[in-house]
Amino acid sequence: MEEKKFDFKSFIGFTLIFGILMWMMYNNQPTKEELAEQKKKELAEKAAKTEKPQSITNSVASTDSVTSPELKAKYGAFAFAATLPSAKENVTEIKNDVLSLKIANKGGYIEEATILGFEAIKKGSKELVQLIKKNNANLNLVLSTKDNKVLNTKDLYFEPKVSKEGENQVLTMQLKTGDNQFLEYRYVLKPKQYMLDFSIRTQGLENVLNTSKPSELEWNLKTYRNEKSVSYENRYTELVYEYEGDKDDYLSAAKDDEEQVENVSYIAFKQHLFTSILLTDTPFKTADLKSDNLVDDEKKDTVFTKNFSAKMPLEFKNGALSYTMNMYYGPAKYEILNGYNKNLDEIFSLGWGIFGWINKYVFIPVFGLLSGFLPYGLAIIFLTVLVKIVLSPVTYKSFVSQAKMKVLRPEIAEINEKFKDNPMKRQQETMSLYSKAGVNPMAGCIPALLQMPVLYALIYFFPALFDLRQQSFLWADDLSSYDSIFKLPFHIPLYGDHVSLFPILASLAIFFYMKMTTGDQAMQAPQQEGMPDMGKIMKVMIYVSPIMMLFFFNSYGSGMSLYYFMSNLITIGIMLVIKYYIIDNDKIHAQIQENKTKPKSESKFQKKMREMMEQAEAQKAAQKKK
Repeated sequence: MEEKKFDFKSFIGFTLIFGILMWMMYNNQPTKEELAEQKKKELAEKAAKTEKPQSITNSVASTDSVTSPELKAKYGAFAFAATLPSAKENVTEIKNDVLSLKIANKGGYIEEATILGFEAIKKGSKELVQLIKKNNANLNLVLSTKDNKVLNTKDLYFEPKVSKEGENQVLTMQLKTGDNQFLEYRYVLKPKQYMLDFSIRTQGLENVLNTSKPSELEWNLKTYRNEKSVSYENRYTELVYEYEGDKDDYLSAAKDDEEQVENVSYIAFKQHLFTSILLTDTPFKTADLKSDNLVDDEKKDTVFTKNFSAKMPLEFKNGALSYTMNMYYGPAKYEILNGYNKNLDEIFSLGWGIFGWINKYVFIPVFGLLSGFLPYGLAIIFLTVLVKIVLSPVTYKSFVSQAKMKVLRPEIAEINEKFKDNPMKRQQETMSLYSKAGVNPMAGCIPALLQMPVLYALIYFFPALFDLRQQSFLWADDLSSYDSIFKLPFHIPLYGDHVSLFPILASLAIFFYMKMTTGDQAMQAPQQEGMPDMGKIMKVMIYVSPIMMLFFFNSYGSGMSLYYFMSNLITIGIMLVIKYYIIDNDKIHAQIQENKTKPKSESKFQKKMREMMEQAEAQKAAQKKK
């Protein structure tokens, strides 16, 4: 090892620094006057410390003598809570990877509920989705005391205490009348969960509260707007509840509504794609539910959509309250809510009867599978292709029926001309022709009716599909909302103040589809006696239907418009292939002519129809003779 050498320059440097420090200390030493003043201050501080306990005692005594009588007159035994250090406007935060909750000392309820990972996509907002912000929600318990006071917990101060149970965060909020007498709200937040445990209980308040009648729990929420379209979000913002075990119902989303329900096990304040839910293990004996619509004019921007409220009695058992509950603040996503096995999937408007069944057991699982390895826009297209493949036999039968009717068109025209002055005979001969040719004029309608459950189910499916939120495709930046390509300087009733492209494409596709199908059907269908001219009506519908779709879907989620555009486009392609490459009109004509030669046995329905027509014709002839 190399021996360190003496560094003369470093020695000189340290010597200079030491000299400067000594000079500064000498010049900064206090004068005699300053030393005397400092000693005087030290003596005063020592005396103050000695007298401090007495001072505090006097202060408390002063508070007890002036403030406490006022508090006791107002709050009775709960005046004790107002003297604690927690009696101030503070909040306590508990948070996991998906949810952040801030609980206020005053009222003991959640002051902020923020959904992490999701932005509010309304105009001009880049904030995270907040279901609860300060002053838009509260949970209040109305307490009746034995000294005839009625108190609201929202006006009283709770004492917070945070602890851990394994990986769970536990926050207890206690409204105290003494060291061991309190009303307690207990929140338990688990990792990566939107659902938290919540309980209400009392301890040692038997001599404070009037337990002969229930306390009333009030839960209110004024729902913040979080989506781009006011009208679309408000249409699916509603109060849903479960009662009598497994029954579910909802209040109207379109207007103000209220209901009193018995044996309620959960209440959901649903905000289209997010929801707040209160569940209870002990069903509420009754619940007064109310929903007020706050959107007076959909063409105006708005902050709130609905005002929800629920009032439930909490009954005392053995002089105490003890309710075990749950709270949920998070996405209105089918897979998440259904996973809790608490019948929360009924919160979704998936359609009634067979429509809901198709969504639950077909579309949701299939789309979940597709979106697991495909972008969401492509998943919608692949879903469309699968639906069309499944329905292709029905489409084929429908087109074959139309082809048969087209072949019979000359003969039908001949009958119409021959019996133009005798509508009853014309109808009779037309039905006879159909029977001999083996053609069912309703065959073209039956396949369309078979497709209706699928089409109707999809109208419910896409608005309930949370996965489309914040997912872009082509020019659409969010498949759960409209795909605006142009902002209008004015508002068109029923249409809106923007132009969406996917609805335009879907409307064009349905126009060409109806032009291919409805036009032929209109020419083929003979006008019935006493009935409107269906041919003219169907021709009008070719133009009316696309316009209706354009207006209806302009403010809807672009995912639905994308589906209907692709669906009609694929259907047009399938029908062109069937028309030019599969169906042979000559073969159909030969088959019809062969069918005419075969003896036909009438069904009971056909026989009944023929007899009724013959009877009607006979009655008409008899009337003419008179």
